[in-house]
Amino acid sequence: METIGFIGTGHLGLPIVTNLLKAGYPVKVYNRTREKAAPLEALGAELVDSPAATAVRGGIVLTLVSDDKAVESIADNDFIQALGHGGIHVSLSTISPDTSRALAAHHQKQGVTYVAAPVFARPEAAAAKAGNAVVSGPGAAKERVKPLLEAGFAKNVFDLGEDPGSANVLKLIGNFMIAGAIEMMAEAFTLAEKNGVDPKVAYEMLTTTLFAAPIFRSYGAMVLERNFADSPAFGAALGLKDMNLVLQTATRSHTPMPLAQLVQSRLMTVVARNEKDTDWVALATGAREDAGLKG
Repeated sequence: METIGFIGTGHLGLPIVTNLLKAGYPVKVYNRTREKAAPLEALGAELVDSPAATAVRGGIVLTLVSDDKAVESIADNDFIQALGHGGIHVSLSTISPDTSRALAAHHQKQGVTYVAAPVFARPEAAAAKAGNAVVSGPGAAKERVKPLLEAGFAKNVFDLGEDPGSANVLKLIGNFMIAGAIEMMAEAFTLAEKNGVDPKVAYEMLTTTLFAAPIFRSYGAMVLERNFADSPAFGAALGLKDMNLVLQTATRSHTPMPLAQLVQSRLMTVVARNEKDTDWVALATGAREDAGLKG
C-alpha cells in the first residue's frame, strides 16, 4: 500500500488515521501540537515536523483542520511542490466553497490535484467507519481517493461532480440541517416541559416513530442530557464558523435562510459567554432560557 500523508489529528482526525493504520496504510502524520498525535505513533504512524514532510511525490495527503485559514496556510508552495506532479491533496475540512475553488486552481498550476471530501461524522461514527463522505473534483483523483475514505471513516461516498466547491456546499447544508434539528428539538422539548409532558417520553415517542433517524436519536439525547462541556467532539466556535459560512454562501446566491440566522445567533450567544469549548449542541439552551427554564 502507498504511504499516505495526514495533517490534523484532532477529535475527528485521530480515529480516521487509526482506521487507516489498521487497514495497513503507512501514514505520515503532522499535527501542529505534536503531543496530540503521539497515540498514533504508538500504532505505527510516522510523526513529521511540517506539512510538506507528510507528502510523498505523486502521492496523497489528507488534511482535516479547523477552518479556511488553516487549510490555506498548509497548502503553501512547499507543500504543493512536495506533492509534485500527480499528487493529490484531499481536504476533509468544512470550509467555504469559494476557498475550495481557489485552492483547486492554485494546486492545478503546479500539477497537483485538489479534491474536496468533507467528513459527515462525529468521532464515534468515524471510528466505526459509519460516516459519510461527499466528494468533488476531477474524476480520476476521486477514484484513487475513494478507498482511503472508506478505510478511514466512510460507509457511503457521494460524488458531487467536478466543481471542487460542490462538496463543501453540501457539507454546509448538512451542518445547517443538523443545527436546525437541534433547535427544533430544543423548542419541542421545552414546549413539552412547560405543559407538563415529560420531555424524555416525548423524545422516545417521536424519535422511534415520526422522526426515527440517527440525527434525531443522537442529538435529541444530547439536548435532553444538557451535558455540553464534557470533552466536546464539535465545539460551539466551530459550529458558529460553519453557520457563518452557510449564511455567507446563502448571501452570495441570494438565498434567504431565516432559520440559519437563528441558529447562528444561538451559537454566537454561547461563544459570547466564553463557552466556545462546549459542544455546539449547547445552542439548545437558548430555547429553554427564552421560556424561563433553567438548568
